[in-house]
Formats: sequence, structure tokens, C-alpha cells
Amino acid sequence: MTSETITADAAGTWTLGDLTVNRIGFGAMRLTGSAAFHLGTPSDRERSVAVLRRAVELGVDHIDTAAFYFSSLRSANEIINSALSPYPDDLVIVAKVGPYRDWSGEWGTSARPEDLRGHVEENLRQLGRDHLDVVNLRRMGQDSIAEHFGALAELREKGLIRHLGISNVSPRHLAEAQAIAPVVCVQNRFGLGSGNPGTEEMLRICGEQGIAFVPFYAIAGEGGEQGATTGHDEAVLAIAEAHGATPAQIRLAWTLAQGPHVLSIPGTGNPDHLAENVAAGALRLTDDELGTLDSLHHKAG
Repeated sequence: MTSETITADAAGTWTLGDLTVNRIGFGAMRLTGSAAFHLGTPSDRERSVAVLRRAVELGVDHIDTAAFYFSSLRSANEIINSALSPYPDDLVIVAKVGPYRDWSGEWGTSARPEDLRGHVEENLRQLGRDHLDVVNLRRMGQDSIAEHFGALAELREKGLIRHLGISNVSPRHLAEAQAIAPVVCVQNRFGLGSGNPGTEEMLRICGEQGIAFVPFYAIAGEGGEQGATTGHDEAVLAIAEAHGATPAQIRLAWTLAQGPHVLSIPGTGNPDHLAENVAAGALRLTDDELGTLDSLHHKAG
């Protein structure tokens, strides 16, 4: 079986509230250019449109996006709208609010609670939808998220949002949010060699409570917004060779192996990389391989 024939259901499914999704999804950040935001060169629009349509053909039914995902010429939400509208009934679109970039691409002051309705409505406008399936509140350093999350909970009551999630948070923020409204997912930075004790604890808590844990930069690693890391430990390279896989696929397979509640949202503007990312959901690492990679992860952390 080649990467081109493996579909996203090979990784299994999870539920976001009442929405069942394949555990391999798609992150829209890299649709707009060679690196996130304004850091790279703008993408070829038609290729980005083709990547999205191919993702859906491969069974991806969970797309993570944000209104602040744009480059000098491209908007991820606009590309999603153009490529996929009218949207398939089973496609779940997850938006993120909190951070803010002005028209020139410069980062502005993060949203106050009263600003969040405007952030949600901007995502709705760009995507051409009347509601968002899931909205993640991205914490921007504030000690408490109660006011911000409460504002989103009010929008959920009004029908603009179906489910709520949180991002860049610690366990105490999860508890704070849950006192206000249900939380269906947590998005934190996590990947092979790039964890921290708080995130490891969050991974465990989410598993115990049946909450989806959705790591970002699982492939990028230290590359972060610039894109996938090119530095791989010899153990990762050896395991990749044993499976006839790429190091990026091994990183994704290890991430998914952290629990059935772990989702993956790798992003790319390259159709070949898309097929490889989806195919990683079919990789099954041995116990010995997982032990080797776990040791590598904890040593790096």
C-alpha cells in the first residue's frame, strides 16, 4: 500500500463533543506560504486549493484554521472557502481566536473578552458559514481565561459556536474553563522531543476525561512557524528506514501513539507531503520502537 492509497480513517476516530472525526486532520497554517504568517513566500493559490480538495478525498474531515492565518497575498480561510464550499456535511472546521494581526500582518494587542465576538464573526465571514463547529480560545499569557472563555460560552449559547476548546494552557486553565462550559479539545505545543511537564500532565488529564488532545508543531518540532525540522536523531532515522517511512511520518506515528484521544493536524501546501502525513496514521510502531522514542523524548525534554 502506497501513501496515495491510505486514507485518514487508518488512524481511527475520536469525538469532539458530538462530532466524530478521523484522528488525522489538517492544519491550515501552511496553506498561505512557505512558512507561517508573513515569514515565507506566498503559496501558489491553485496548489493550495488542490491540496485541500485532495485532503478531503483522502478522508480528512477535521480542518484547523484561524482568521490570522494569512500571508501578504493569501488567506487560509478564503482558500478553504473557495476549495470546499459548499462544505461536506461531515467536515468539521475548527477555528482559533485570541491572537490578532492587523491588515499589514503585524501582531496587535490580543483580544479582550468583548473583542471575541468580532473574531468569531470574521472567521464566519471568511469561511462563508453561519456557525463554527469548534472554536479554540488561544491563551495569550493571561493568568486567568475565565472572562475570555465566558464570552465564547455566550456565543455558543447564541448558536454561533457548537463546541469550545482551549489552547496554550495548563491544567488549571482547563479546570477554570470547565467550570463555565464543556471543553471538547485542548491544543498545546507537543511533539517528539518538545514536551514539558505541564503539557505531559495535560495529555494525561485529557485522556482520563475523554477530551481530545490536539498537539501543534508535532512535525515542525524546533522549526515551529518556519516549518518542519530537518534535524533528526539517529534513532528516528533508523526507525523510519525500518518502516520505509520518512522521519516526519515517524514523528506523527509516535504522537498518535500517545493515546486514542490524541489527534494530529499536520499542515502543508505540498500534495506529496499531504499524502505522507495522512499515511502516517497507518504506521504501527513496535513496543521497542516506542520505548526508544519515549526515551529520546524524555531526554530532550
